[in-house]
Amino acid sequence: MTRRPIAWLAIPALLLTAGAAPGGARDVVEIVLYRQYFPAPATVRFMVAVQPNADNRMLRIEADSTDMFRSSEVSLSGAGEKRLHSFTYTGLPAGSYTLRAQVYSTRDLRGTATSTLTVTGTGVR
Repeated sequence: MTRRPIAWLAIPALLLTAGAAPGGARDVVEIVLYRQYFPAPATVRFMVAVQPNADNRMLRIEADSTDMFRSSEVSLSGAGEKRLHSFTYTGLPAGSYTLRAQVYSTRDLRGTATSTLTVTGTGVR
C-alpha cells in the first residue's frame, strides 16, 4: 500500500516535466562559464555548446556592459558542425557583463542563451 501513493505523487511531477515547452533556447545553445567573477583586466574563457542541426548557419557571441561591447561570429555548417566552441575575451575592464550566444539559420534566430559575469577592480599581474 505504501508504494501506490508514492507512485501517484510522482505522476504530477512527470507531467510537469513533460509539459515543458520543446525547442527552448537551451535545446539549441548553452553558455558554459566556469567562473562569474574576474579581476580586471580580465581574460574570460568560456565554451558555447550548440546542438547540431541542419539549419545552423551562424553563431554570434557578445560580451556587453555599460562601457564596452565586444562580439564575434562563427560560421556553422549545419548538422555536421562540432558541438563545443571555445572563446576567449581578453582585456575586459571592470564592469558587469552579459554574455550572449545566438544561433541563426539562413532565415531567422534559432536560439539564444545568456550568462552574466563581473569584472572587479584592478587585478594583480
